Amino acid sequence: MDMQLKGKTAIVTGATAGIGLAIARSLAREGVSVTITGRSRDKLDAAAAEIIGAAPGSEVKTVVADQSTTEGVAALIGAQPDTDILVNNLGYYEAKPFADITDEDWLRMLDVNVMSGVRLSRHYFPRMLQKNWGRVIFMSSEVGAFTPPDMVHYGVSKSAQLAVSRGMAELTKGTGVTVNSVLPSATRSEGIVDYLRQTAPRAGMTDAEIEAHFFQTYRPSSLIARMIEADEIAAMVTLLASPLGAASNGAAVRVEGGTFRSIL
Repeated sequence: MDMQLKGKTAIVTGATAGIGLAIARSLAREGVSVTITGRSRDKLDAAAAEIIGAAPGSEVKTVVADQSTTEGVAALIGAQPDTDILVNNLGYYEAKPFADITDEDWLRMLDVNVMSGVRLSRHYFPRMLQKNWGRVIFMSSEVGAFTPPDMVHYGVSKSAQLAVSRGMAELTKGTGVTVNSVLPSATRSEGIVDYLRQTAPRAGMTDAEIEAHFFQTYRPSSLIARMIEADEIAAMVTLLASPLGAASNGAAVRVEGGTFRSIL
């Protein structure tokens, strides 16, 4: 399917691996000129090479900058003052008992997961409204809809993204700009696989057995009962970024395998 994205520009933050890299790769395949950000030059160069390998002839720019800081945001804006599509993907998670989450932990989580997208949107979103076309997409999580007791600060940050996204969408009425958030569930990545190996209930379990145990124990409501692949998340983001996804605005789009038991 032609997503009608040829010639558009996009910024994808935190795009050196995982979901961010998959999103950048998917957009590049549709003819989008993609700018990816990260803190490591080596990782950015490797990601750019992977994207170009998957989408020969694509234009990929890299910006080394920490988007959780005002200086990093300023560096990205200086390198690319305008964009048609902004994917606020930068984020991290950690499990920690609530009483052990320090002020510094809270502020760091909010700076990385929330304020990075807020600061970038504050610059790019008004320009999209002036052009009467644009896409802002926040990569939230299923835990934005229910706060996990073992990572309350992470859950709060993902709920905050939903609130920011919906509030911004209210400002787009009657324009060609949309703002949406995407809610993935457990998505296959090197980090998650390593984490599950470390928390396996017994030694000698295969990765398949560990994954099956995780879904039986911690995600029993999942209807697909498996890890989501990053490319599956990227496909939804690409649709939302395209003219074909224009009717979705102010939405919290679930790509979580049916884990969240709700009819909405």
